[in-house]
Amino acid sequence: MIFTDYIDSPLGLIEIQASHKGLTRVEFSQTEAKQIHRNEITTRCKQQLQQYFDCERSKFDLPLDQQGTTFQKSIWNCLLTIPFGETVSYGDIAEMVNNRKAVRAVGAANGKNPISIIVPCHRVIGANQTLTGYAGGLARKAWLLQHEGAAFNDSAEEHNKFQPDLFEA
Repeated sequence: MIFTDYIDSPLGLIEIQASHKGLTRVEFSQTEAKQIHRNEITTRCKQQLQQYFDCERSKFDLPLDQQGTTFQKSIWNCLLTIPFGETVSYGDIAEMVNNRKAVRAVGAANGKNPISIIVPCHRVIGANQTLTGYAGGLARKAWLLQHEGAAFNDSAEEHNKFQPDLFEA
């Protein structure tokens, strides 16, 4: 059974899904498309996300029930080691899994991460410190990195300043 809840965040609505074992999905959503059916894990996730957005939490303590290939899970586990406020490149992640040539595969696995923010794929940026793809959009990625105080280079002015109405449906 999958449990579902939602949280309003500074970046818009976030949908939280969990099994009995752990989180299965945390993603940005336009609407509350699914009926709310909470469990302890979705409730704890909602609380910890609120603490994160309120600058009261820098690390999450939640069980995960990741669904993906062995390679994807290995990349997602590497993402969990990136400290709050720091960034790494796709090449850095490829080195973590002892496969320097897997940079594109790392990017693909990073892009398929279903547990945004908790599994911090937003902390992966280009080797030249610029923002690269993010399923939630580059403006959200920039906001998350700025929220954490992470350094990155981005010449696009719209990514460097928070626009409150940018994330409204």
